Amino acid sequence: MRFVLASASPARLGLLRAAGIEPSVVVSGVDEDAVAASLTDPSPAELVSALALAKAEAVLAEVASTQVDAVVVGCDSMLSIGGEMLGKPLEPEVARKRWAQMAGDSGVLLTGHAVLRVENGERTGQAVGSQATTVRFATPAPSEVEAYIATGEPLNVAGAFTLDGRGGWFVEGIDGDPSSVIGLSLPLTRRLLEQVGVSVVDLWSPA
Repeated sequence: MRFVLASASPARLGLLRAAGIEPSVVVSGVDEDAVAASLTDPSPAELVSALALAKAEAVLAEVASTQVDAVVVGCDSMLSIGGEMLGKPLEPEVARKRWAQMAGDSGVLLTGHAVLRVENGERTGQAVGSQATTVRFATPAPSEVEAYIATGEPLNVAGAFTLDGRGGWFVEGIDGDPSSVIGLSLPLTRRLLEQVGVSVVDLWSPA
């Protein structure tokens, strides 16, 4: 059975490899803004879950045509802070504004997960869920924020920070699942796999 990750995230890929799974990566290319616009007043958890499902479903046909037995996992992360849902800033100026808002404050990092089961080339199961983790941010000096933005790291990650990279220097602590903050909750993914009849140990690479 193959574990297919519907994400281009290096952090999610590295997390899975460290946890014993060597996934196949199939990038979804989903228009996240269009998916979000199609929803009617979603809660934060509903939004990230819908985006995760859209990503998994976007690669399902390709996976089903090449993999007889597989699980497809889609994820989406956003930071909820100050009543806003923040995704990837993409531009330095946006990242700068995000850090001005986040510094010295706390936010909730939400990660939606969708697991689709493929058997004999057909979709046979689906499980969707989300994980919320509180992140407490430090108050970096303006020069530190500028140096961090200059690395490019915060531009393509939800909330303009990473826990497992340079951004970790500016996180005072978290309340909840650290793997979810990195981009894929290991305990939640294990539970969702169980719901579609798959044990995570059967997906581990040989020791």
